[in-house]
Amino acid sequence: MEMTLRWYGSKFDTVTLSQIRQIPGVTGVITTLYDTKPGEVWSRERIRAMKEEVEAAGLHVAGIESVNVHENIKLGLPDRDALIDNYIETLKNLGEEDIHLVCYNFMPVFDWTRTELARMRPDGSTVLAYTQEAVDALVPEEMFASISGDMNGTVMPGWEPDRLEHVKELFELYKDVDSEKLFANLEYFLNRIMPVCDQYDINMAIHPDDPAWPVFGLPRIITCKENILRMVKMVDNPHNGVTFCSGSYGTNLKNDLPDMIRSLKGRIHFAHVRNLKFNTPTDFEEAAHLSSDGSFDMYEIVKALYDIGFDGPIRPDHGRMIWGEVAMPGYGLYDRALGAAYINGLWEAIVKSQKK
Repeated sequence: MEMTLRWYGSKFDTVTLSQIRQIPGVTGVITTLYDTKPGEVWSRERIRAMKEEVEAAGLHVAGIESVNVHENIKLGLPDRDALIDNYIETLKNLGEEDIHLVCYNFMPVFDWTRTELARMRPDGSTVLAYTQEAVDALVPEEMFASISGDMNGTVMPGWEPDRLEHVKELFELYKDVDSEKLFANLEYFLNRIMPVCDQYDINMAIHPDDPAWPVFGLPRIITCKENILRMVKMVDNPHNGVTFCSGSYGTNLKNDLPDMIRSLKGRIHFAHVRNLKFNTPTDFEEAAHLSSDGSFDMYEIVKALYDIGFDGPIRPDHGRMIWGEVAMPGYGLYDRALGAAYINGLWEAIVKSQKK
């Protein structure tokens, strides 16, 4: 595996490339062109400039997160073919710039949902958190207002203002889209893009829905072992794979994370490894990556990745805000650096134990 860190670009991220370069064991970044909108073509010139900036800092671009899928593709509207053509052009440009991994999602309207961005934990750190009761008390249009004050002046991925201006309209469009229709639209999208993925050896790694159940009545399909196996089988191409995010799949306590990993051998192209602390089955908060700080056995998760021969990029995810840092919630430097060191330590111990 290769240890990486997510980086939003020098114009948007409070964390610098020089800081990432100093985290032991981190050799690459997972990045994006954060100011592009879904449906726009990423030019080779902009991709190359991004690469050159990263490489000048002694790192490399290990993958992209995300080339966002336009909502009309998810909805299956008449203009989806033109939008998919643009997506294919972006993939071609990435491939020609020697970038071969794209993490994306197929979540309707909201990329992810949290009800708090700065819940205080007993140790004084603050974390992202979710309570179903809080969601049930809101109408969708109020979701952004309920958390916007805790964004520390940043723009959170999936919560861009121009997207949220159209929440009510989007909900109306989704009223006739159930999980089967969403699966069909995902299959259509994947079948269209697989030829360019084959041509340029681009691994598409779908990110799970977060949380892993329907929110506000919207369908969510990348939630469990049964559905993810259905997804990889319906477009049976090795480039059609997954981002295994332990924190997203782990929102549903019915999901056996190590078992899911082992069932996806050869199809996990990217991994997000993080921990959650459950207070009740519908109230959870982000934890430090250390197993004992949350509800997951992080050793068993990393061991399962090792056992299937996973050799792709891996990154810590959703760190706490600690030591007075002010940053994009979940994406500060300090706790993610601790997470990278911890995951690297688990991996080293597993490798050495297997050689004895």
